[in-house]
Amino acid sequence: MRNDLAKILLGEEEIQKRVRELGAELARDYVGLEPTLVCILKGAVMFYADLCRAIPIQVNMDFMAVSSYGNRTKSSGEVEIRKDLSRPIDGRHVIIVEDIMDSGFTLSYLSRVLASRGAASVKICTLLDKPERRAPGITVKADYFGFTIGNEFVVGYGLDYAERYRNLPYIGVLRPEIYENN
Repeated sequence: MRNDLAKILLGEEEIQKRVRELGAELARDYVGLEPTLVCILKGAVMFYADLCRAIPIQVNMDFMAVSSYGNRTKSSGEVEIRKDLSRPIDGRHVIIVEDIMDSGFTLSYLSRVLASRGAASVKICTLLDKPERRAPGITVKADYFGFTIGNEFVVGYGLDYAERYRNLPYIGVLRPEIYENN
């Protein structure tokens, strides 16, 4: 374990087991529907790649880059689309794949935007759900989630702090002194 981490929260094997279970759930729920899985870049890319491989039915893949954090550790509440979908989604069953559901601002906004574009359905699949951090008035919930976690600053498996730690194969809790003074 790296010395800038307080602890390993979720190990590589535990993550991969849960990703396989989520893939099986999605395959069961979307058999015959050929859903479009939308990866929210950059954080969800590791989870997304593993999840897509764990789904044994035909899926379409697309990507969006959005920001509600900027260079901060807390969401600003304002969501900006930096990279949009490459294809129309009208009539498609859409599954937003995200790394972590924190304040809920981003996923609430994206759910509304994608529904307004004529998607047949919009569901959310997030690896991590952090309900303690949900902003007041945010009612959106994850339809599929890997793990519920407490209010700790986590990195690894796509999650970053200042673009670092994404490549770790596990999820760890970052020591507060690493991010509190920045």
